[in-house]
Amino acid sequence: MTSVPAAGGTKPPAAPKSRKSVTGTRRTVAALFLLPALVLLGALVVYPIGYSVVRSFYDQSGDGFAGIDNYKALFTDEGIRTALKNNIIWVVFAPTIATALGLIFAVLTERVRWGTAFKLVVFMPMAISMLAAGIIFRLVYDQDPDKGVANAVWVGVHDTFSQASAFPKAHPGRESPLEPAGGGAFITTSPVRTGEAVSLPLVGVAPDLMPDGAKAAAAPEPEPDKVTGTTWQDFTRGKGVGKLNSVDPAELGYAGMKVEAVKDGKVVASATAADDGTFTLPASADGAQLRLPASNFKEPYNGLDWLGPSLVTPAIIGSYIWMWAGFAMVLIAAGLASVPRELLEAARVDGASEWQVFRRVTVPLLAPVLAVVAVTLMINVLKIFDLVFIIAPGSSQDDANVLALELYRKGFSEDQPGIASAISVFLLLLVIPVMWFNVRRLRREVRR
Repeated sequence: MTSVPAAGGTKPPAAPKSRKSVTGTRRTVAALFLLPALVLLGALVVYPIGYSVVRSFYDQSGDGFAGIDNYKALFTDEGIRTALKNNIIWVVFAPTIATALGLIFAVLTERVRWGTAFKLVVFMPMAISMLAAGIIFRLVYDQDPDKGVANAVWVGVHDTFSQASAFPKAHPGRESPLEPAGGGAFITTSPVRTGEAVSLPLVGVAPDLMPDGAKAAAAPEPEPDKVTGTTWQDFTRGKGVGKLNSVDPAELGYAGMKVEAVKDGKVVASATAADDGTFTLPASADGAQLRLPASNFKEPYNGLDWLGPSLVTPAIIGSYIWMWAGFAMVLIAAGLASVPRELLEAARVDGASEWQVFRRVTVPLLAPVLAVVAVTLMINVLKIFDLVFIIAPGSSQDDANVLALELYRKGFSEDQPGIASAISVFLLLLVIPVMWFNVRRLRREVRR
């Protein structure tokens, strides 16, 4: 039976065909290819998130419903509050400084021929794992200047302007004519007179730790109208060797020791001991007491306690910036390469200085790239764990604590999985606004 054409001679509409994508792939085929990825995404991301949310409402055993008690602990537990405060410091300073350094490096390396080599060196720390970087900086921040690079440099700069004493352990021995004067100084028990030779023996410094310039001590020789004397290390190796409070041939003088003559609490004269420990004071020292000031016995400067409670967080942030400034530099340099040079030249022709070109032209044009770098680093520092765990010593780990580290400690060290789950959910909530901002920014870029 033949079909009757519709009124007006028009043909009936054809059945809709299965739509294809631009590449010609059917939706069913596309779904089949995406299915394994969706399964993995559900198993490795969606399920753990859902389970963590549910677990955060249960107690330590996992059997009793705890309500929002675990979330209350986020703001009442001292360790979690410290971790939250440190995370705020990380989010504010680490991305900002790393992005700023990356911008400066990217702009300046465009002006030098060896810019590529510099970029390679700055980016190289990105090839190092967080664990390895943590071990490196644990050594860099070592308190001992002979081991820690940071304190070796710091002590070197400090000692350039303020030389440390070579005799920090020196002190009077038995039957000594010296007594403590307070504040670490020593003073003679009786006044001295011109024409007399004064002996100021000390002990407490091992012969092998004496200054390199120290020579064998010389016995003091009296001089008219002057006060002379010797200050020396009254110690000779070997049992029964040497005579107490007397200069022996094997004993060394305290080279560079400062000696002051004090009358009525005022310094009337001063001298510095020669390499053999001898010194001479003018006639004004007659009737004065001789004092060895505390500066002679000052402990050597040992640098900063980088990993102490007050500096541990800035120190670890410094190591993070060392790693990630190169990442920021490479991304910003890529964005800078796409900036139209005509705009920069036009600004210079109009009389703008280099600073004005940078501030009013370069930075606004790079704003989208700077936003990408800053947002990426913000997400990264919210989950920082490795560097804090490795660099901070046990005595300062509580002061350097961050949320990711506290999550680990609650979940594995303190066996509080409910609170650990609450921390993980809280971290997710902190990351979501940053991700939402990033997605909106990307959509705006696509529309352009």
